[in-house]
This record gives sequence, C-alpha cells and structure tokens, in this order.
Amino acid sequence: EVQLVESGGGLVQPGGSLRLSCAASGFTFSAYAMSWVRQAPGKGLEWVSLISSSGAVTTYSDSAKGRFIISRDNAKNTLYLQMNSLKPEDTAVYYCAKVGRPYSINREYDYRGQGTQVTVSS
Repeated sequence: EVQLVESGGGLVQPGGSLRLSCAASGFTFSAYAMSWVRQAPGKGLEWVSLISSSGAVTTYSDSAKGRFIISRDNAKNTLYLQMNSLKPEDTAVYYCAKVGRPYSINREYDYRGQGTQVTVSS
C-alpha cells in the first residue's frame, strides 16, 4: 500500500522559512518522480514543484521558482521542500504526490498524501 506522510508545516511570519518532508512507503521510491502540490483556502490544487526519480531534474512553478527548493533522499525514501522568503499567498495545505509512471517526469500523479498546513502570517 502506497503511503505518503507529510510533515513540517506550521505558522511562519512573512519572509520566513519552512522545510517540509514527505515520508514514502509501499513502493520503490527511487523509481518515481515526485511532486509537491498545494491547495490554498477556497482554491483548487496548484502544482508547485517536481523532482525526477534520481533527483537530477527539478522543475518549479513560477510562484515557487527562486524561493523553493525540492530535493529527495532515496536512501531514506523521503522527499523535501525547502521554502524560503515565504509570502502570505503561500498559505495552503501542501501535499506530496507520486508520479504515476516509473522514470517519468510527467506531472500526473496517482497518489497524494494527507497534507500539511502552512500558514504565512504576521
């Protein structure tokens, strides 16, 4: 059974930083690209970032580029999102998601975790 468990969310002031983690199990983590997606209050899901199975390729949404860094540790089956220079508009529930096909960097995912709340407010 695929399990994705996010952690690291919380309340942070504008300009602050947070590091999210996603512990993965139930599949061969190193074979799948992974994404972070988010959902702000009252809005739909928004893709944030993707990392290839090896970690060699990373892509970001325009809103995340230059502020967020996605990474992974395949030995620990863990995905990360370092978020810097946070803004109130980054407030959302953040989910990690498993891409559906092995060794693909397509954004389409088949599993998503339960999410972790990030609130950026003074």
